[in-house]
Amino acid sequence: MARLAASILSADLARLADEVKLVHADADLIHIDVMDGHFVPPLTIGPPVVAALRRHTDLPLHAHLQVGAPEALVDDLVAARTDAVSFQLEAVADPLPLHRKIRGAGMRTGIAIAPETPATAVTSDLDELDHVIVLAVHPGWAGQPFRREALAKIEELRSEIDRRGLDVDVHVDGGVNLETAALCVNAGADVLVAASAIFGAADPARAARELRRVAGAA
Repeated sequence: MARLAASILSADLARLADEVKLVHADADLIHIDVMDGHFVPPLTIGPPVVAALRRHTDLPLHAHLQVGAPEALVDDLVAARTDAVSFQLEAVADPLPLHRKIRGAGMRTGIAIAPETPATAVTSDLDELDHVIVLAVHPGWAGQPFRREALAKIEELRSEIDRRGLDVDVHVDGGVNLETAALCVNAGADVLVAASAIFGAADPARAARELRRVAGAA
């Protein structure tokens, strides 16, 4: 059964703790998009908000760094008691030193790849990772339509991970909803990251519950 990551990108940030509590029963982790206004145009939240949220939830907090200098945030994310950190492959020249720094700080580490980046760009580094995020939309904004070419990328990564017997999760992020969730799970995704499908719904708790049901039935 795939796990559900509730992405707060579409949550009401003025009520963030309450929004997260709404999905506690069905979300397995909280996905936090950190954007710097440079690598991607939007400017979102950073480690201080992660630290504040930590006081209100025991769910794992996963920071997805869509920033130009991800290494600069590692120490602050450790202090904020972040559980996992991912960064965009496109933002770094050599990801391995940063993966080792993140893991050495006691956090899980992963890489995210934009739609234009092929799965083969990360296959040589899979044994250094805890997870790979396949973006099914362009980084930066919630509410974009799902790009179905992401399914082939999920399948390719799942096949390579299984062939090598690695313990690496495949996350899919962007455009995940009741229609696309089953497609992603059937392609081999372990974690479904949903933002607007949960927090853009009139009843986020019910939306999370329905996504979990679909994921389990796939």
